[in-house]
Amino acid sequence: MGQVVEPLLPARAPRRGGRWRDHRQVIDAIARKYRTGIPWMDLSEHFGS
Repeated sequence: MGQVVEPLLPARAPRRGGRWRDHRQVIDAIARKYRTGIPWMDLSEHFGS
């Protein structure tokens, strides 16, 4: 599945602004949110702010 989603993700070294968070962590957070139906603010600290 990673090869299907990877072209849709932003570059790891953006031209401006800060460095992107690890893509796996972002994908895991999105999957957890939709799997459990909880609000974004209720995700565990494991996924960051």
